[in-house]
Order: sequence, then structure tokens, then C-alpha cells
Amino acid sequence: MAQLESLHKLWEQHRDRVEFVVVYIREAHPEDGWVITSNREQGIAFNDPTNNEERIEAAASCAIGLKIRIPVVVDDVDDEIAIAYGALPDRLYLVSKGGKIAYQGDPGPWGFDAQKLATAIDDLDW
Repeated sequence: MAQLESLHKLWEQHRDRVEFVVVYIREAHPEDGWVITSNREQGIAFNDPTNNEERIEAAASCAIGLKIRIPVVVDDVDDEIAIAYGALPDRLYLVSKGGKIAYQGDPGPWGFDAQKLATAIDDLDW
């Protein structure tokens, strides 16, 4: 949750210059896969979605449960976005106006570093 809060703070500071989105990708710990106890304790219990509608429902539930204030978009069940960006299980990106990757964070959750993203935003040639 600390990671999410630091991202929310970054969004609040820079949303006038940077368009932020959270891309919901494949569920990292589905009930029919790699289950972790902390998810169950927090009431997070989803089977791995088999179609886009199920994934949208899971994304909406997570966004509400985690109180995500940043706009959320959902990757299709074909995982095209997650595969293209190497985003599993999570990752931060900054894409410049020209579509160039200006910052690619390390894979999460350990590589999820909002401060490094903040530095990349400050360093971006606007």
C-alpha cells in the first residue's frame, strides 16, 4: 500500500503535465493459481479471468478495494500490453509525447520505485 500511496502523491504533483494510467494486467495471485494468504486476508480472491469481461470486473474490484485514484485501464486477456512492456507482475513506465520510453522501472514489486519515476519526470525534456 505504501507503493500505491507514493504513486498517488506523484500523480497529484504531476498530473497537470503527465497523463497517468494504471494498466490492470493478469492477476498475479489468482485463487486457481499462486495464492498468497495476505490476499485472502484482504478479501482479494479472484480466479484468473478467462475473458475480458471477467478481467474488467476484477480490475474494478481491485481499483475500488485499493482506493486507486489514478485512471485504470484494462489489458485484454491476451495480455498484449503486459507482454509488450514486460509488465508482469508490475512495472512503472514513463512514455514521452513522441512514444519513446523515457523511463522503465525494474520489475515489481521490488523494482516499483515512485521516486525514480519522479526523477525521470523531472528530467524529461518537455
